[in-house]
Amino acid sequence: MTRVLLRASAAALLLLSTVLVGWRILRPAEVLDTTTAAYPLEVVTAPGVTGRIPVAPLIVDDRLRVYAAKNQVRADEPVYGKAVYTTRWSLRRWPEQLSGVVAEGTTVVSRWNDGQVIALDGRTGKVLWRADGPDAPDFAGHRTGAAVVWNPPGLRIAAGIVAVTEDQNLLGYDLSTGAQRFRVTLPAGCADAFTTTGGAYVCATGAYDLATGQSVANWPAGPFTPLGCQVAHSNCAGLRDAAGQGWLLGPALRRATALDSPDATVAAGLVVSAGAGTVTASADGTAPAWSWAGQARVLGGTSTTVLLLTPEHWLVGLDVQTGAERFRYHLAFGKEDDEWDIGGLMIAEHYMAVERLRKDGPTDPESPIYYYSTDTVLMAAY
Repeated sequence: MTRVLLRASAAALLLLSTVLVGWRILRPAEVLDTTTAAYPLEVVTAPGVTGRIPVAPLIVDDRLRVYAAKNQVRADEPVYGKAVYTTRWSLRRWPEQLSGVVAEGTTVVSRWNDGQVIALDGRTGKVLWRADGPDAPDFAGHRTGAAVVWNPPGLRIAAGIVAVTEDQNLLGYDLSTGAQRFRVTLPAGCADAFTTTGGAYVCATGAYDLATGQSVANWPAGPFTPLGCQVAHSNCAGLRDAAGQGWLLGPALRRATALDSPDATVAAGLVVSAGAGTVTASADGTAPAWSWAGQARVLGGTSTTVLLLTPEHWLVGLDVQTGAERFRYHLAFGKEDDEWDIGGLMIAEHYMAVERLRKDGPTDPESPIYYYSTDTVLMAAY
């Protein structure tokens, strides 16, 4: 009888210990790991491929790489690293899921499925502010997290405002303080929005001032095609309206006939077209400023360079003033082949990240052969 009681007691203790361990591991928790290390200096390396990593980074201030996981946002350095390195800082929230991340300057803003909007100091990982908002979609970043850091659902940024949408609600938070600046109800059909360099939130039904949330008057009719956008469909420099007419975006709309062409976009402040074996650029959207002979896709631009990708996967950088080639190199890691297509892309001032999908591969991101390789994201410098 004593042995039976001892066995029963031992089993009960074991069960209790298992429950306690499970609770400690799985209980709701928020864990913030910050750093006191010196903020890394900005380093501009020679043009070329610098690394190959398995996850898509949000490049912050040309110094850090910020990654998204289902329950965590984290950063590493250096931005030109060949691999993913030891975490510099991280925020983990369990069981909440990370819905999206945007950044401006050194401020990194994360949105979670429970509605929390949390701003972190990219230099240290410390919380700058947090705000309550509407529930957000669950994590949908698949293996690389690219959709969460490069095109987060319902999360945009421009003009010092973080714009959050849920159904027909648009909320604007001050980037520096987290104070809610406005909350407005949008008309039906106001989806797939983007923000502009002039501080407007634009969707199919119109545009809204990010300073006030009020509708912008005298806006062309949508739906619109955003052009020359930065990461997260934010700070777009141009658009085409429902009639196919091109406009440059800033403090005010400016008609640009060169943007009427379907192969035209805005890069490095220029209207750039790539067609018929020639890339042409215009400063004002009318008279050409320079041209470059060759087949290429316009990827985007920086303050000094227009970035092109040739059919053979050569990255070409053209001087924004003259169109002269500043560099040209094969966009591949080592002896990799060119059997890939661009899935996602982020262009910063001196560095670029490219998510690669297998050419003619399956359309299901969960397929083991959907991505080009295990380390499918290329890091490149220019």
